Amino acid sequence: MHYAILAYHVEGAITAMTPEEDAALMVELRKIDRRLTEEGKLGPAARLDYTQTACTLRDGLVIDGPFAETKEQLLGLYLVNVETRDEAIQAARDLARVNPSAVYEIRPVMLYLPGAPLPAAVD
Repeated sequence: MHYAILAYHVEGAITAMTPEEDAALMVELRKIDRRLTEEGKLGPAARLDYTQTACTLRDGLVIDGPFAETKEQLLGLYLVNVETRDEAIQAARDLARVNPSAVYEIRPVMLYLPGAPLPAAVD
């Protein structure tokens, strides 16, 4: 089963990091990336650009910004392919261990292929 691990964070905390602090954080996160890759469990992962570069399509209108209703914004995501929800949670715990101020949302991902039926949800 694929799970999306969505990385929420207070964007100002990330933009306030020095280049050296950011690089050190990325070194630690990449260690987890490498382990999950070696285990054949990591799919696409992305660090998203700053929220001021985002826009929202709502009711046919494009609006500047993501307009999140929380203090955190979605700044990145991982896609892991694991057997259970508990394994996905453990991967998120590993990420949180090295990036403790982030919030990770974990969601099952249903592969959508046009014209193909959707599988039943698991968990």
